[in-house]
Amino acid sequence: MILAGDIGGTKTVLALIEILGDGSLNCRREQTFASGEFADFDEILALFLNGTPAVAAACFGIAGPVLNQRCQTTNLPWLLDGAELKRRLGTERVKLLNDLEAMAIGMLHLPAQDFIELNPGAETQIGNVAVIAAGTGLGEAILHWDGNAFHPIATEGGHCDFAPQNPQQDRLLAYLRQKYPAHVSWERVLSGLGFSNIYDFLVDSRFAPPCPAVPAPADAAGVDRNALISRLGVDGEDPACRETVRLFAELYGAETGNLALKAFATGGIFIGGGIGPKIRPVLESGEFLQAFVAKGRFHAMLSKVSVKLALNPRTPLLGAMHYYAAG
Repeated sequence: MILAGDIGGTKTVLALIEILGDGSLNCRREQTFASGEFADFDEILALFLNGTPAVAAACFGIAGPVLNQRCQTTNLPWLLDGAELKRRLGTERVKLLNDLEAMAIGMLHLPAQDFIELNPGAETQIGNVAVIAAGTGLGEAILHWDGNAFHPIATEGGHCDFAPQNPQQDRLLAYLRQKYPAHVSWERVLSGLGFSNIYDFLVDSRFAPPCPAVPAPADAAGVDRNALISRLGVDGEDPACRETVRLFAELYGAETGNLALKAFATGGIFIGGGIGPKIRPVLESGEFLQAFVAKGRFHAMLSKVSVKLALNPRTPLLGAMHYYAAG
């Protein structure tokens, strides 16, 4: 029995799987927990494993940097320690992965119908692949191609400096510097909170009046303000919300193009995370791709790179499942 987990800032998913004789995986049990309702990961682990037979191995994809098999989660006050988990689970086969590292592995096991191609001019090419995922935070990873197989490489690229590409984005950066004077990262605009940051910028700069349905930050207790802005924007129900998701998609395309260049991802890009499928019509509208390829002398190269939106929310969990299943 293998224990697999996808540990995120919003939710944590745990699963017990067994490897069948033909090498396929059978999920015996799977459960989702609201991460913010628990003081630490051990509380969730105790609930899930209650009465469960001993596990032979465990692999967890975690939203945060994994250093020496320890991870202080980025958007939760949790510290996960691989050595402690080995003692807790009674097995030496415990692996902590960055969540995007796990997602990258999972992408290799998704069927074709779980993807939407965003680049109609894409050509099939062999080479490195990059993975980007906006959700509670912004994750980025690389699948290095050695000529025979892919090898996942974790990064913390979502925390690199936000770089504006036009006058509107210049003003957005100046606005965000007032809110985050120490550092404005890409995660501040390309994450769930990014919708509120962009919307507040547009309203405060008088691009459009505030939407009556969207509460002010001080009055948003109990309301998922980011999800509300996103939904109203995708549906085109309010000018400020509509421009928020348009600008979000433009920024998403720009940073995806940045990652493609840094990883030399001729083999393509996978877009994961919970936000992409929810704003799919906006990503397909063309502005995402325009920003993706707008890299000067590398426009022609990027114009041929496949950019696939993944629709399966279980991708990081699948990656954790397959880590030990692969041997």
